[in-house]
Amino acid sequence: MADKKLRLTQVKSQIGRKYDQDRTLKALGLGKIGKTKEVTDNESVRGMIFKVKHLVEVEEL
Repeated sequence: MADKKLRLTQVKSQIGRKYDQDRTLKALGLGKIGKTKEVTDNESVRGMIFKVKHLVEVEEL
């Protein structure tokens, strides 16, 4: 069984956001508007996405 993947795209800037939200974006491999990253779907990644859900767009692959 293959692991599920999520495609994350940053749609808003992290400028002016809290420090922990900025670091969460960096941990997800994002940091610039329009940057896209595919990540494995698991609980820790879902928690990180929840923290910055207002800055990213999520697609299930």
